[in-house]
Amino acid sequence: MKAVEKIKKPIYREMEIFEEKFALSMFSKVPLINRIAHFIVKRKGKQMRPMLVFLTAKLINNGEINERTYRGASVIELIHTATLVHDDIVDDSNFRRGFFSINALWKNKIAVLVGDFLLSKGMLLCIENNDFDLLKYISIAVREMSEGELLQAEKARGFNIKEDLYLEIIRKKTATLIGTCCAIGPKSIKADKKVVDKLFLFGELIGITFQIRDDLFDFSENKIGKPIGIDIKDKKMTLPLIHVINKVDLKDRNWILDTLKKHNKNKVKVKQLINFVKDNGGVEYAKKVMSKYKSMALKVLLEFPKNDFRTSLEFMLDYVIERKY
Repeated sequence: MKAVEKIKKPIYREMEIFEEKFALSMFSKVPLINRIAHFIVKRKGKQMRPMLVFLTAKLINNGEINERTYRGASVIELIHTATLVHDDIVDDSNFRRGFFSINALWKNKIAVLVGDFLLSKGMLLCIENNDFDLLKYISIAVREMSEGELLQAEKARGFNIKEDLYLEIIRKKTATLIGTCCAIGPKSIKADKKVVDKLFLFGELIGITFQIRDDLFDFSENKIGKPIGIDIKDKKMTLPLIHVINKVDLKDRNWILDTLKKHNKNKVKVKQLINFVKDNGGVEYAKKVMSKYKSMALKVLLEFPKNDFRTSLEFMLDYVIERKY
């Protein structure tokens, strides 16, 4: 059984129902939006975020969920999809999940508006059902993601990023939404605030682990969805790179920065930089940090009673580290 199927097993029926509800949540009277929504649904990802909503709700509620849980999962996926649409515009990317991106097919103007539409649908889904407690978590996540992206853009210009700032950036831009998934689940069934906060922390730790694993793909020889060296070409500061920049002497540091600033499109120079980072322990260091955050997440999770849903969440933690793309 594939890893994702193992994770999904105790919530398989809920995910089928969710897909129907998610498709309906994007409906519009404007035909163009519906065509694009159909395109989005047909090219769905692994849907790990809605899975987290269902698994965390069921984890603490004897396997029971309600309509608020489905709405919470739909809102999360609407917000996540909106951010992907906007990210592809910002990154000038023409591909998403192996297919043409929305901006590649319909151009930037329409893609921006579609992203805005999805954000508004997510917010309205909460408001129309008086789920203001869920809306608060979602709104904070959107704010944090935006701040994280802007913080990264500001600091990346001077390549002046230390590890603590890097961790704050990825906490905001990646981990907060995953933490929100794990809070929305228990919040949807009116769980105690201490439980919600604990599961939010669990999700944040998964998110940090996930992003560090994503960083490592830039230095991988595997055939994956993300091209090798793409972060270097985009001048993004990843953990392996940050670690090496901050440990080498001034001469090597200047060479790294010169490569990033002036030769980031040169395949030979990029390959040299990748090998340099590997040879100087950047990849091994990032793996150690990633394992540390995974262990922290597991420690939080094991405070909850053992059941099928906790087991699936343990599988998810393993998958985050072991995934190939």
